[in-house]
Amino acid sequence: MARANEDVEALLQEYADLIAITGGDAFKARAYEKAARAIGGHPADIAQLDAKGLREIPNVGRSIADKIVEYLHTGHVPDIETTRAAIPAGVRELIRIPGLGPRKAMVLYQELGISSVEALQTAIEEEQLRDLKGFGERTEENILHGISLLQKAGSRILLGAAMDIAEQIVADMSRIPGCVRCTYAGSLRRMRETIGDIDILVAADRSAPFMTALAELPYTGEVIAHGAKKTSVRTTTGLQVDLRVLPPASWGAGLQYFTGSKGHNIRTRALAVRQGLKLSEYGLFDAESGENLASETEEEIYARLGLPWIPPPLREDRGEIAAALQDELPALLTERDLRGDLHTHTDLTDGLASLEDMITAAAARGYAYYAVTDHAPDLAMQRMTREKILAQREQVRALDRTMHGMRLLHGTELNIGPEGGLDWPDDFLAGFDLCVASVHSHFNQSRQDMTRRIIRACENPYVAVIGHPTTRRIGKRPGVDADFDAVFEACARTGTALEINAHPERLDLCDEDILRARQYGVKFVVNSDAHATTHLPYVRYGVGTAQRGWLTKEDVVNTWPWTRLRRFLGAHRP
Repeated sequence: MARANEDVEALLQEYADLIAITGGDAFKARAYEKAARAIGGHPADIAQLDAKGLREIPNVGRSIADKIVEYLHTGHVPDIETTRAAIPAGVRELIRIPGLGPRKAMVLYQELGISSVEALQTAIEEEQLRDLKGFGERTEENILHGISLLQKAGSRILLGAAMDIAEQIVADMSRIPGCVRCTYAGSLRRMRETIGDIDILVAADRSAPFMTALAELPYTGEVIAHGAKKTSVRTTTGLQVDLRVLPPASWGAGLQYFTGSKGHNIRTRALAVRQGLKLSEYGLFDAESGENLASETEEEIYARLGLPWIPPPLREDRGEIAAALQDELPALLTERDLRGDLHTHTDLTDGLASLEDMITAAAARGYAYYAVTDHAPDLAMQRMTREKILAQREQVRALDRTMHGMRLLHGTELNIGPEGGLDWPDDFLAGFDLCVASVHSHFNQSRQDMTRRIIRACENPYVAVIGHPTTRRIGKRPGVDADFDAVFEACARTGTALEINAHPERLDLCDEDILRARQYGVKFVVNSDAHATTHLPYVRYGVGTAQRGWLTKEDVVNTWPWTRLRRFLGAHRP
């Protein structure tokens, strides 16, 4: 299951939010935010460290280290619990609304007595917020959109968090004697960006050992239902897990059925009916005789229906059956196709690891090339200067000469200003191997202004990639309002690639935007946006999102060999 790092990261981030809500020291809140990120990105399990070892982690000072030790030993930190108790639970509920920060939530409580999402909706409908300083009609629209996102998310969790839990359960089930096969299914196997619950399938002759084992796992908090065919539990973090044990002979049929989606399964069952067959989780049968025609593997099921095997990320009833019948399914991008990562950070700005450590970790992944793209100066909190970035360039050039088999690129992540301008003039941008440009502020511009802003960045000849194009943070911040069809058209016209940012909180572009953008002939790049060595593997989630967008490796710039990538980058260094 999750390391102690994740629990402590969440605790420190909560404390930072609580400090902000109460109007506390902004520097203190920022210190706890930085410590939270550092703990979350630390490669080793902090449960094995004492206070001295914790203080060696960047941004973790004596006071924070002592609190962490206290939490690890007792499960409590009095300072945090006291601060938590001083704030109405309703205010803490309000800050879960994407786009509504801690200070605004506290103003709503103090001025209007609002302490629930429902009360806030009512207040907006009655136009009560417009008389408050810092609020207005546009603010109301943004809050309503945030409430809509929150309600849609419900109890769903991010893909990355669900994958961590599912893979641990699969590993635990696979060790039980009698397990023939075990995997996760459902929306997780289809790589959806958020997951409601986890479906685990086991192939075995006897179900009892697995049902009992799931109920007794250390991270099982509650048994919801316990049966011979299905057991449901709730983990200690509140996530529901459904375990089904199938006869080994029915494995393929069960895996196909429980992977879904519902729409995809309706299509396959209808196809079976037209052929005089019946498809269920137990197999594909002749409707008249009841003879089992296929059940052991998914490939057999699809083949008997006259289809090639359809990769799970495509199974969303978005034309995949028709494409399969015409032999027009794409040869989807795979993680093995990626030759490098073109958007990463170091501790020169807001990263957690040194340049050397990031490069070493990237090399261990077998990459052919790797780009360092630290933030430019207009993101003021990073305190970047020309001198700092040029000194880093010299380091990158020196390290490049020592690498064997991996080329190093020195880039930067630029900030797209409110008018579409960038941090540095063109003559300075010309010295970078790669420029990624992203929106990091002024998220509430009008649709017209935001569209013009992003397109102007696309049209800068030195910008090769638009980073996290919609700026969304899943469940936390909605994407910006822009005419993205116009943006996609501009990217195709200028040869600017669109990023699929693989961080589980972003997955930006999302699959639906990818499907639209590819119609314009846009090229893409799947990047980790890693701020720590432990973030580099996030590309698996970006690949899954790209697969859901029907992308092949030809569509993705960082699958190209070095010589072709160099030509692409050269086109953005006129």
